[in-house]
Amino acid sequence: MTSPAIADSEFVYELRVCRWAELAWPPEETENDETTYLVARQLGTKQRRWDTVVVECDPDALQARAAFGDDELDSDLLHVVRNAPAEWTWYRDALPEPDYPWRYVREAVHRAAGRGVVQTRKNGNQIQIKRIAPYPDWMRRLIAIENKPDLDASAADRLADQLSHDIETGLADEVWVATAETGATVEPALLEALPVEAGILTTDFSGGVDAAAASVAWHPTAVTPTHSDDYRNSRQLELAERAYGRGWRDYQATMRPDCRHFELRRNGRLLIPWCAAKECHQSSSACSSSCSEFEPEPPAWRTQGWPIDGGPGVGIRQLLEKRAERER
Repeated sequence: MTSPAIADSEFVYELRVCRWAELAWPPEETENDETTYLVARQLGTKQRRWDTVVVECDPDALQARAAFGDDELDSDLLHVVRNAPAEWTWYRDALPEPDYPWRYVREAVHRAAGRGVVQTRKNGNQIQIKRIAPYPDWMRRLIAIENKPDLDASAADRLADQLSHDIETGLADEVWVATAETGATVEPALLEALPVEAGILTTDFSGGVDAAAASVAWHPTAVTPTHSDDYRNSRQLELAERAYGRGWRDYQATMRPDCRHFELRRNGRLLIPWCAAKECHQSSSACSSSCSEFEPEPPAWRTQGWPIDGGPGVGIRQLLEKRAERER
């Protein structure tokens, strides 16, 4: 049997931090409350992946973003959607010159039309495009959070290099570390050689996840961008689009909620995966088709609408998708 101490690792902590951020970001009250926050997990670039990402959004513009569907728009689709004209125009006249062959732009135009995020028509041999709506400027800022529940000296050394990279590249507007509260007079995280620009959150999830489960131990400072504004804005928008489409509840896509042992258990204001066979909060890597304890749901669970139409696994997926849609 897997030990709960092993299973309750960074994956579980990550889900708790994501739900807390959804409930309580920003961690301290601000004068401007006209901001909406989207939370996602495991997003980044080829060089760097962040545990938790918070996107600060303009609420009206975020609502306008919904016209382009629930799925994310990748960089090629953004190139088309953001530059689609208000009137019918040949796509090569409407779109900025790409730094890659036009045939790939043409493929992106067809994908965008298939998604319904632009309109297309043929005028002779030319493909003309027209926007369905102006793409809104919905993202304001990008916040990166690294989750280290047990921040010992060796973990702090490794994390310091990662945070230094984040601060030097300046892709995120703020960089934070979330770590478990120890109750010491001075939290150990404050004594580690972490970059002073990074903020520190201390968390206490012993009573479950709620808005009061974290507090600020160290405030971050502004990050100075090293890239051009255009490059930085484009990369940030690509990450924000991934956050919009994926959120943080997409872990169920790599787990097996169709296993008879898969459950969601309440942890304060969080529903968290639980394996009844191993009696632990499983990780997404442990809960896979290779798990020795995997047992498909009995056919009777998935037929005749009992106990949930399609079975509990379908019900779990639908529940997580509805919660993600509600938060978005």
